[in-house]
Amino acid sequence: MDKQQPGGGTTKGRVFVSCKHEKHYSRELVLDQHALVYIFAGTLEITYADRSFRFGPGAVVIIPNNELGRLLKMPANDEPFRSVSLLFPMETLQRFYRSRPFNQADGKWVGHMEVNRHPLLESFFQSLMPYFNLQDELLPDLAEIKINECLTLLDNFDPRIRRILAALHEPGKVDLAEFMERNFMFNLSLEKFSYLTGRSLTTFKKDFKNIFHTTPGRWLIKKRLERAHYLIVIQKQKPVDVYIDAGFENLAHFSAAFKKQFGCNASQITHLTINDSSNE
Repeated sequence: MDKQQPGGGTTKGRVFVSCKHEKHYSRELVLDQHALVYIFAGTLEITYADRSFRFGPGAVVIIPNNELGRLLKMPANDEPFRSVSLLFPMETLQRFYRSRPFNQADGKWVGHMEVNRHPLLESFFQSLMPYFNLQDELLPDLAEIKINECLTLLDNFDPRIRRILAALHEPGKVDLAEFMERNFMFNLSLEKFSYLTGRSLTTFKKDFKNIFHTTPGRWLIKKRLERAHYLIVIQKQKPVDVYIDAGFENLAHFSAAFKKQFGCNASQITHLTINDSSNE
């Protein structure tokens, strides 16, 4: 899922492949369409604020829209990571599930879902591969046909999927303090944070100031620096390995903010920590 769609937009369904010869870190992932990933080779890791999950060849994973996390695609056994992904447009899902009602009593599915395996699903994904010898993405008309075929198979072989694909709604208003404390390390715009918490940007800023008594920007920098300091000093990680995990856009921004907060750069903290440990 290399191409992310902007939040709030309407896009056509898409079917495309991913092939990564090196470890590929996706940064933040917030899709505005439900997505399905089938793994042909390598390992896919999905990381949320407090947990991670790994999937190998043959796994079929549905990632709901507006789910905040990161993806890591890892080659294995001297083979590149290879997957095929489908994005489900809302209009297609509305048409498909119009005659297949969703039982609201089952409740909303939280997080991703690993789909039950079935030979016909395996055959479906294998059938897509010849198309990609010509291009990386299926033509729109052909993609629409294959997406509907996939939906039919999924609905018949794993009825749990309706709890994700048939539940079409915008994010509701959530506890702002709890959401931000859990997800501050994701490098999102304030507009995206406000959307995911079910607020307008103006209301988000107002509610944030009432709860945290500071601006979102200042609070985020402080929390991310505290996390980075912990990863470097306590977990002995290198600065170049922590700035993304802490929520910074790039290493230069992280280094400048770290030095301003702690009075020395991150590499000096690492050096001092190593020397202190050796003298104990």
